Amino acid sequence: MHRLSSLPLMVVLMAIGAVAMYIPAAHALATRQHEIARPFFYGGTVFLLLVAMIGIATANRPSRPAAQGHLGTLVASYLVLPLMFAVPFEQAVPSTGFTDAWFEMISSFTTTGATLFGEPGRLPPSVHLWRALVGWLGGFYVLVAAVAVLAPLSLGGVEVISGKVPGRGNAAQITRIADPSERMLRHATLLFPAYAGLTGMLWVLLLLAGDNGLTAICHAMSTLSTSGISPSGGLSGSQSGFMGELMIFIFLFAAVSRRLMPGALMVDRSTKIGRDPEVQLAAFLLIGVPLVLFLRHWIGAIETEEVQNLGAGGQAMWGGLFTTLSFLTTTGFESRSWASSQDWSGLGTPGLILLGLAIVGGGVATTAGGVKLLRVYALYRHAERELERIVHPSSIGGKGPVARRLRREGAYVAWIFFMLFAFSIAVVTAALTLTGLQFEPAMVLTIAALTTTGPLAAMAVETPIGWHELDAAAKLIAAAAMVLGRMETLAILALLAPASWRR
Repeated sequence: MHRLSSLPLMVVLMAIGAVAMYIPAAHALATRQHEIARPFFYGGTVFLLLVAMIGIATANRPSRPAAQGHLGTLVASYLVLPLMFAVPFEQAVPSTGFTDAWFEMISSFTTTGATLFGEPGRLPPSVHLWRALVGWLGGFYVLVAAVAVLAPLSLGGVEVISGKVPGRGNAAQITRIADPSERMLRHATLLFPAYAGLTGMLWVLLLLAGDNGLTAICHAMSTLSTSGISPSGGLSGSQSGFMGELMIFIFLFAAVSRRLMPGALMVDRSTKIGRDPEVQLAAFLLIGVPLVLFLRHWIGAIETEEVQNLGAGGQAMWGGLFTTLSFLTTTGFESRSWASSQDWSGLGTPGLILLGLAIVGGGVATTAGGVKLLRVYALYRHAERELERIVHPSSIGGKGPVARRLRREGAYVAWIFFMLFAFSIAVVTAALTLTGLQFEPAMVLTIAALTTTGPLAAMAVETPIGWHELDAAAKLIAAAAMVLGRMETLAILALLAPASWRR
């Protein structure tokens, strides 16, 4: 461990990526697809040699542990690693160019799950495994970075409850105590057993439910990483049916609250999980959204005998419940019963609901994207307190210093982030319209990229939008939006702030 921690973080990440290429190579070899196995085997070998040479050249280089240097490494990883991952992808799929292969990899590594290949049969099984594996590694990287880098700098949503200035926080904790590679490695060893264990557990459960090996492992990795990548075109193409959806539904809760992973940030373990603000807000949305869709049937929607029986009602309720959690966690899996839920409610495409859920996002320090539940909760508590003061001007908020800090400083920072997020939507949408897209598809693609919820493009509008329809400039803009959504605007601003670099 000491030898690894002495290497630059980027070298360690590249080495992990190179070793991961042997997994699809072994799968392709086992299925006798030698033309697919060769690019991944050769790619892994060449990159390992390259990483070894870089590691030898930089092993004794003294590190300069500037806090913003860690953020720079995080951004650089999203620029460098997808380029490396795209090399075997392009060689394994001769019909695609390097730009498209790079787009696929940056979409996978940011856990967005947007794909240029609408039909699953267009890609070999081993390439589907590679996409899911890259997404799984990207999700784990997000977890480790949140704990090891973003949290000490009071970023990534932690600023809402820390009471410290975003971008500074406990900067001394990572500038004087440990090198970034050492911190990342230490937290990775803490998180990996739980992350891999939950993935393996879901894989076994999906196998028992009826999925084949490839579909089960890809869906398991996509669930824990919230990438939504599927080798079968979604859950409708799997064999596990309702039991498979139920298993995935249970494991999606790992993206609702950071309390479900070891090494959780700033968590009062004496407080029950049911009283966690993120869990409470997620429960409200999980109950409220499907209930609204369900009750709308009697408010003036469809009045046919076919959808008024008890079985159809239960199917519609489940479709709304599963899809709500899936898009709230920015995974993007669609339930088999989602069509029944749409028919029951009378809403052909409740796109605004799905867009809103993706924007809210999942929990802080999880693999989910979006604004994050804790920031939305802080804004809600602040609004609630302001309404109380209008009715009772002399009232005292109470509930302790933590709740007061959440309503005041936390809500203030959350509002700043929300405005930055809205500004990002406006800028990226405008940029996409300049490439020739109409406003509505440009806005949907923007939200899908910034919230890292790729399947939104196909589900949030009446006519599905294909990512393959974008030209090279639009793909570049969308990829940049994915990185921005994954890193978050506050972290980017903290990286660029001159005052932070002078400290």
